[in-house]
Amino acid sequence: MLPFAPPLAPMLSAAADALPEGDGWQFEPKWDGFRTLVFRDGADLTLQSRDEKPMNRYFPELVEPLLAALPERCVLDGEIVIVGANGLDFEALLLRIHPAASRVKLLAKDTPASFVAWDLLALGDEDLREVPLEERRRRLEEVLANVAAPLHLSPATRDRALAEDWFQRFEGAGLDGVMAKRLDSPYRAGERTMFKIKHSRTADCVVAGFRWHKNGPGTMIGSLLLGLYDDEGQLHHVGVTAAFTTATRKKLVEELAPLRENALEGHPWQHWAEAQQEANVNGQRLPGATSRWNRGKDLSWEPLRPERVCEVSFDHMQGTRFRHAAHFLRWRFDKRPEDCRYDQLEVTPAYELERVFGAAR
Repeated sequence: MLPFAPPLAPMLSAAADALPEGDGWQFEPKWDGFRTLVFRDGADLTLQSRDEKPMNRYFPELVEPLLAALPERCVLDGEIVIVGANGLDFEALLLRIHPAASRVKLLAKDTPASFVAWDLLALGDEDLREVPLEERRRRLEEVLANVAAPLHLSPATRDRALAEDWFQRFEGAGLDGVMAKRLDSPYRAGERTMFKIKHSRTADCVVAGFRWHKNGPGTMIGSLLLGLYDDEGQLHHVGVTAAFTTATRKKLVEELAPLRENALEGHPWQHWAEAQQEANVNGQRLPGATSRWNRGKDLSWEPLRPERVCEVSFDHMQGTRFRHAAHFLRWRFDKRPEDCRYDQLEVTPAYELERVFGAAR
């Protein structure tokens, strides 16, 4: 038997504005995937999610390779990722959370997942959670010295300058920042003892619609729908911004009311609204509107005449959209909506993911 059994709350992280100074830190890339603990006890292997649920059924292609590569009894912490044509593909991961086993099996064949390990919590009869990270990392490197895909050892360094270099270069492979951990720290399950340093940028976006708050239509604004124009003048939906105080949400109802008048006439997303209306009539959701994160939520939206511009901060792009909800900074009444284009965004050159994996050597 293992020294401890699943489930185990994973160690968590707190946000930081910059890489910490001084000695005694280990830096690692921040992987954009599903946080996963791996428990191997003889022939039994359990993939556990961040919220302490089993994930074997969603990633069946990882079970046999991990059983073949890992020690007889061990517990690892890491991330499940999927590598696409342009780096890590988080959307492909979301598609795996599907109730149909046949669908998961097909996706496992077409877009196989990998597991990136960065911590060793148990080995044989040893519970390593109280052992300092420096020693846990050394043991992890020994255990995974000769592993091959789909199992990978995450790169790690104590060199702050190299970590700064990773922060810039690795983003082109789909990674979204750098983690910082104290070398003398034990593994504190459920506690925020690591630091994550993520990319933060700003963009001027067109506000072209909104969703009502969960309290119901007419109560408060829930989120604003953001858009950017491409080179052909088409307005694309790039994400939402939703972190407002209750007072601001109520104020926005009145403030945006004039933009709701005749908003759908000639609206660039009119086809989206018509498709949603048809789906509602048929008792369906708009195709592609739900995901692992929003299943069961009301995703209906209200159009606004695309005449207002706001500045938001964001950390990462996933294709043509913001990876996470953007943070509202301010209104830009000095900006024309047509000037809110993709070409304002910083472009990070692609960086081959194989080289990121290779850095672990």
